Amino acid sequence: MTPEQARHAIEESLLQVAPDADLGSLGPDADLRGTLELDSLGFLKIVEALSERTKGRIDEDDQPATMDSAIKFLTGR
Repeated sequence: MTPEQARHAIEESLLQVAPDADLGSLGPDADLRGTLELDSLGFLKIVEALSERTKGRIDEDDQPATMDSAIKFLTGR
């Protein structure tokens, strides 16, 4: 998966769970939960959506905290 494909998958997963999310406010090192004001359940739903979209399991230890960490995780597997 390329970084562009990873970013697209992440953004689609974010919008699936939080359709009103302002993705423009997400800098590469911005905390996903904090910036998008997600509670634990909302964040878990995003991780699950991303896992389904990319057809790969995302363990708790691998859950991305930022856009950059999510892209690196997806492109590295």
